[in-house]
Amino acid sequence: MEAIHIYPTKDQEEAVIAFLEAMEVPFDREEELPEHVLKGIQTGREEIQAGRYMTLDEFKNRKRDIGL
Repeated sequence: MEAIHIYPTKDQEEAVIAFLEAMEVPFDREEELPEHVLKGIQTGREEIQAGRYMTLDEFKNRKRDIGL
């Protein structure tokens, strides 16, 4: 059996659930993100607070400067 992860909006969620039920496709709903994702989000927030980030333009310039 295959697993498919989707991330619908609230409006989309209602339609997806109705479709899955109509097609008699079993599914599970998880309200919370996996722990490793939550840790990554927290780490990113901490790095931003500490000033360890760059803008998209800075990233593009660095990429261009090293020839990528």
